Amino acid sequence: MFLNGGELDEITAFRRELHRKPELSGEEVETARMVARALGSSQPDEIVTDLGGHGVAAVYHGATHGPTVMIRSELDALPIEELSTSPHRSEITGKGHLCGHDGHTAILMALAKGLSRKRPARGRAILLFQPAEENGAGAAAVLADPKFEPLKPDFVFSLHNFPGLPLGHVALAEGPVNCASRGMRFVLSGKTAHASCPEDGVAPTSAMAHLLSELTALGAGGSLDADFTLVTVTHARLGEPAFGISPGHAEIWATLRTLTDERMGELVRRAEALVHKHSTAGGLTSSISYEDIFHQCSNAPAAVDHLRRALGEERISHDAGPTALPMKASEDFGLFGRVAPSAMFFLGAGEDHPRLHNPDYDFPDALIEVGARAFMRTIRNLLG
Repeated sequence: MFLNGGELDEITAFRRELHRKPELSGEEVETARMVARALGSSQPDEIVTDLGGHGVAAVYHGATHGPTVMIRSELDALPIEELSTSPHRSEITGKGHLCGHDGHTAILMALAKGLSRKRPARGRAILLFQPAEENGAGAAAVLADPKFEPLKPDFVFSLHNFPGLPLGHVALAEGPVNCASRGMRFVLSGKTAHASCPEDGVAPTSAMAHLLSELTALGAGGSLDADFTLVTVTHARLGEPAFGISPGHAEIWATLRTLTDERMGELVRRAEALVHKHSTAGGLTSSISYEDIFHQCSNAPAAVDHLRRALGEERISHDAGPTALPMKASEDFGLFGRVAPSAMFFLGAGEDHPRLHNPDYDFPDALIEVGARAFMRTIRNLLG
């Protein structure tokens, strides 16, 4: 390991301090300040702040011209109450680092220490701390920010910890690794009436009933192949909680999920057609909006090759994750693949570890060293 025990203890303490002070997507003001402040001691050649919101990037120049290698982590936490007796548990009611982004950030802080002692021989190494991963808005905002253009990489790498895999074991594969998904919210509007005379109004009850079943039927899940589609209704509301009113309003939230962006486009068109069909038939008006938009995440073969080499040289156990990849869950990393060859690996958090987004989840500190070694070896192989 390129860090000594004292440095690793310092980074672990930093991770736990982040854990105590979680901030949600788009609200990572103090988290970004803590990261930028901690990066200062590694003396990067440049620190870019307010990138795509509250993103931070640290740039380390090599002595000669060469490629740019970007390693990305995330800053945001979740709107979930942490249930833990840990001394570093969340101090913010209703918010918690229950996905491990604090640990991913700590891994990049370990890289910063290593790069401070030995710059790349050529090119640039960039550590990117992305905001707003959990709602799918951060990557698009970072890439759209004019401050990103001078940072444009030749390779982008990332990781995510993965409960269910043995501690420290890596799953890595070429091609699709995370599904595309988006939250579809639609409103059906009619006209209320007295409950004794529903014929005097226009109720969305029938349309809502049809849509609840027909939307779900559009995507029943199944094998994670190119035709995979899954529609999950997550929320529904009809009218007001009153016995005297025939409803004039309905709202349904559904998550659409596919393996590819192309398949997502088809699913969106079919779902929207159903909404228009039943709203028109019921004499209703409708509106549709989308949130939490995640693009497919696919690992480029060239980027995977570099990670495989680094894992082998560091003697970190790894395989193609035949039971883990691709996964149904989404990840806001896919858009980086449109900028440069990119790849994400999945780092085992323990077979019996609490799952991601569970209220008792906590990032295993032992993974800081493993993840940092894998990325540092990748950087050295590409940049010297």
